[in-house]
Amino acid sequence: MLRSRARIAFVLVCCALVSVTAAAGDADDQSALLTKMQSLDAAVFDAFNHCDAPGRLAEHASYFARNVEFYHDTGGVTWTRAAMLKNTRKFVCGHFRRELLPESLRAYAIKDFGAMIQGTHQFCQFDTGRCDGLADFTILWRKQNEQWHITRVISYGHRTNEPTNRYEQSSRVFRNSSGRVRSSADQPDRAG
Repeated sequence: MLRSRARIAFVLVCCALVSVTAAAGDADDQSALLTKMQSLDAAVFDAFNHCDAPGRLAEHASYFARNVEFYHDTGGVTWTRAAMLKNTRKFVCGHFRRELLPESLRAYAIKDFGAMIQGTHQFCQFDTGRCDGLADFTILWRKQNEQWHITRVISYGHRTNEPTNRYEQSSRVFRNSSGRVRSSADQPDRAG
């Protein structure tokens, strides 16, 4: 009886070790995937942010499959890379840049296909420097022959980017109850 309990305990310990080792391997794979996706995201949007410079729109285009589908909640759907680039040239180049909120990026492997990333980004106007737009996104990346290309983009939840810290709020102007204009710097510190 004691021997069979020892065998059962041994088997349970071995199973636990295999499970922990597999989880560690999964965590390593997940970390590597996230690092790769962060790198690709930075590269594709560096070209996007400078698409008015010679060659940069073509560089941006190189990250997308020819038959990319781009779903935009306020702009509609484009079904090809050419149509998407036409919109990028018209509405983006020279007007604003996209900035990823780094802590928001998540990456998920898709078996026998590639990966999906999700996150939040803000849009900053070149003429004013204000980052007044915010949206969520999902991007599907396909890996073929060691090359990664975007096949689907979903950009949604476009909204006003409200200030989240005291520095951003310092430029806001408020009117007190008497109608006198004052900045948020005049407001009492409510943080404690």
